[in-house]
Amino acid sequence: MMKFEIPDMTCGHCVSTVEKAIKAADPNASASIDLASKTVSVETTLAPEVIGASISQAGYSPSLAK
Repeated sequence: MMKFEIPDMTCGHCVSTVEKAIKAADPNASASIDLASKTVSVETTLAPEVIGASISQAGYSPSLAK
């Protein structure tokens, strides 16, 4: 499980776009998005860099949460 902070995720449309980006990278991924804390937890077999790059390509600025 990896967790990303996405400070520029501000609305329901953002949540949908981020989820689609994760699923595009890994259709079998499981994503739990919390808009209030602007975080997403992802369960996937892919490397964090791959998921982060997919979210970035969707127009957001993800960073791995500590």
